[in-house]
Amino acid sequence: MTTTETSKPAAPATTELWVERTGTRRYTGQSSRGAEVLIGSEDVEGVFTPGELLKIALAACTGMSSDRPLSRRLGDDYDATIKVSGAADRENEVYPQLNEVLEVDLSELDPEAAQRLLVVVERAVDAVCTVGRTLKAGTRVGLSIETE
Repeated sequence: MTTTETSKPAAPATTELWVERTGTRRYTGQSSRGAEVLIGSEDVEGVFTPGELLKIALAACTGMSSDRPLSRRLGDDYDATIKVSGAADRENEVYPQLNEVLEVDLSELDPEAAQRLLVVVERAVDAVCTVGRTLKAGTRVGLSIETE
């Protein structure tokens, strides 16, 4: 009896992420894929705060999760903007509520088709937006400190 091996596709390499201090209250976030983002406190010009990046990650995840159903129905060149807001509770250092608004033109669809599409979009976001799902579920965060 002969067995045949099935080859599995190679798992994608994990992207490494890190931040490096570049000045007082300034950091540069980097990825092993070559991306960079400037991070700092609110009083530093030209940077995102960590909380702003959290909100942007949520909005971007919503956009990417809704992209397939929207492009399938509206075409690849549709425009969308996802706005995200939420004030920090500085006493507890948390964002108790984050609110997103997905702005997309559905005027070319009849009202019933538009409503069906919105249901599909909401389901897609609920099912595959990792950032939103993580925020809703909560997560454990570990920290270790290495010294020289």
